Amino acid sequence: MKLIIGNKNYSSWSLRGWLAAKQSGLAFEEIKVPLYGEEWDAMRKGDDLAPSSGKVPILWDGEAVVWDSLAIVDYLADKVGRDRFWPKDDVARAMARSMVAEMHSSYLPLRRAMPMNMRKRVEGVEITPEVRADIVRILTLWAEARARFGKGGPFLFGTFGAADVFYAPVISRFMTYGVPVPGFALTYMDAVWTHDWMQAWTEAAEAEDWVIQQFEEPAA
Repeated sequence: MKLIIGNKNYSSWSLRGWLAAKQSGLAFEEIKVPLYGEEWDAMRKGDDLAPSSGKVPILWDGEAVVWDSLAIVDYLADKVGRDRFWPKDDVARAMARSMVAEMHSSYLPLRRAMPMNMRKRVEGVEITPEVRADIVRILTLWAEARARFGKGGPFLFGTFGAADVFYAPVISRFMTYGVPVPGFALTYMDAVWTHDWMQAWTEAAEAEDWVIQQFEEPAA
């Protein structure tokens, strides 16, 4: 298998696809492409990226090709068993799937106002009512998941899984922009941030020399 991803400092969807591939336990080749660079327009039309119209992440498994991070999770779960990604309990799994789907399709104000930038720390960011509503919703979901299903470990549903994969970039955003969160959320964020895979991704992001200027400042 090979997984094509974008800049580790900026590409939140690439982080999700990469964590999903790591969670699968399967061997894969990582191919990183510099988003929005001088060769990007030509690169995104190449054979490797054409199926996704130039979007990352994109996973190739022989002749099979999967793009979109949620589709990648589902594809890999089919290969290795859903229990590696999702809670075994039906009630917990229902909530985990709903939280992942909501993360996948929602929180546009937060995404726009606070682009992922793992190398940066920004102080004094003004949080609009729309962004605050997204933050409150996310924290509410985290609190419910931890209270109801988190007794088996430090992650949302106890052990690391798809829900943590999908909310990992949010944790990065909260840290970059100094979003104030309650104690339980800090504990959860620390568990994800200090995970070996997140540490490896963070170190690689910090080592990158690419700069995408449009993602260097929070949205006005």
